[in-house]
Amino acid sequence: MTKWEQLYKEKLQTADEAVGVIPDGAHIIQTIGFAEPPAILRAINQGAKDGRWTELHMYSLLPLAATREYLLAEEVRHVVHWHSLYASAGDRDMIASGVADFIPNYFHQVPRLVSEFIQNDVCITSVSPMDENGYMSFGVSVDYTSTAARVAGKTIVQVNENMPRVHGDSFIHVSEVDSIVEELAPIPELPTPARRDEDDAMGSIIAEMVPDGATIQLGIGGVPNAVAQSLNTHKNLGIHTEMFTDSMVDLIQDGVANGSNKSFHPGKALWAFAAGSRRMYDFLDDNPVVEARPVSYTNLPANIAKNNSLVSVNSTIEVDFSGQCCSESIGTLQYSGTGGQHDFARGAFDSPGGKSIVAFYSTAKSGTLSRVVPVLKPGAVVTTPRMEVNYLVSEFGAAQLKGKTIPERTRAIIGLAHPQFRDELTAEAKKMGYL
Repeated sequence: MTKWEQLYKEKLQTADEAVGVIPDGAHIIQTIGFAEPPAILRAINQGAKDGRWTELHMYSLLPLAATREYLLAEEVRHVVHWHSLYASAGDRDMIASGVADFIPNYFHQVPRLVSEFIQNDVCITSVSPMDENGYMSFGVSVDYTSTAARVAGKTIVQVNENMPRVHGDSFIHVSEVDSIVEELAPIPELPTPARRDEDDAMGSIIAEMVPDGATIQLGIGGVPNAVAQSLNTHKNLGIHTEMFTDSMVDLIQDGVANGSNKSFHPGKALWAFAAGSRRMYDFLDDNPVVEARPVSYTNLPANIAKNNSLVSVNSTIEVDFSGQCCSESIGTLQYSGTGGQHDFARGAFDSPGGKSIVAFYSTAKSGTLSRVVPVLKPGAVVTTPRMEVNYLVSEFGAAQLKGKTIPERTRAIIGLAHPQFRDELTAEAKKMGYL
C-alpha cells in the first residue's frame, strides 16, 4: 500500500461520520448542482432531523434532485438556510417567498467571495477516484469549487466512480481533504431543450456573424444549441466558455472546433463547469483536449479578451429602447442570476475582432408580450448595461449598438421586435422623445 493509499484509507468514513466535522451554525459551501454529493447531503438531512445542528447555512447554485430532496426539503428548513448564488427552477420559489436568500454576484468573482466575503467553514463536493499520485478531480464542477475546497476550514468529498477525471486546474490531493465518503451515484444530466423555430432563425443569424478561426462562448438553452449546430461548416473554431455542453462535443469531434487558431490556450477547449449528457461526461474523462479552470480564470474579462475574435452568445429576458438588458429578473422577481453574461460582454468586446451577442425571443407568453419594451419593468435588474451591449439578436435580425445614439438604438431595437408590436413601440418612443 502506497503512502497516499494509506492516507486515503485513514480518511475514509461513512457519510454520517464525515458530517460529524460540521459544527453547529456552520456556513457550508456546496458545489454546483451537477457535482452534488448525494451521500453527504443525505447525511446532513438526517442529522438536521435528528437535532445534530440547530442552524446551518448552505451556499450553492443550480440545486438539482438530491439537493432539493435533502437540503431544500420543508422538514429541515428550520435548520438549513439556503443562500443561492444563482436563482433557478430549484430554488427561485423559495427566494420569492423569503425562505431562501439570493446573493447578487458576477460569476468570475464567486471564488473570491467564498475565500474572503462568505464564511467558509466546510466545503462539500463530489470528486473522481484517486489516482496513483493521490489526486482526485473535481470533474464537472471546477468553477468556484476548486477554490472553496482549498480554503475551507474542513473539506468533505464524495468519491464517485461516475465523475470524469478532467484535465486542467481541476485536482485536489488526498492530503488536502479532511473526510472521504465513497458512494456510486449518477451524475445529473441536462436534458436538451425543445427546439423552436425562433432558435433555428437566430442560430443561422448568429452563425453568420462568427468568422472562421473565431473562439466561441455559448450559454445555455435552445438558441446556443442552434448556434452550435449552424456552425458545423465553419473551420478552426476555438472554445473558451464557462459552461461546456453537448453541442461543443459535436463541434470538437467533427473537427470544427480544433482550437488551432486560438491565441489563448491554443489547441485547448477551456471551461469552468460542464452540464449535459452521460455521453458528454464520458468525452471529458481523461481527455487532454478539454481543460477545466476556476471561473475566476475562465470568466475574468481580461483573460477572455486574450482570445482573438472571441464571440460570446448569451440570452436575455427583456431589453429596453436604450439597450439595457434584464437577463435575470421579471420585475422584482429574481428569476436567475447574472452568471457570466456581463463577464463575457466585457471580455468579448475587448477581444481583438471579438463580438458580444445577447439574443432573445421577440415575444413571451405565447406571443402576447413583447420582450422589447420602452423601459424595463419596475425593479428589473440591469444585467448588461447599455454601455456594454454590442450586438442584440432576435429571430428578426441583428442590431449593433456600440457608438449609436439613443434614437439610432431605439430604431434598431424596435426592428428586432415582433412586427405586431412595432407600431405601438414606435408611438411610445416618440412620446418619450426617443424618436
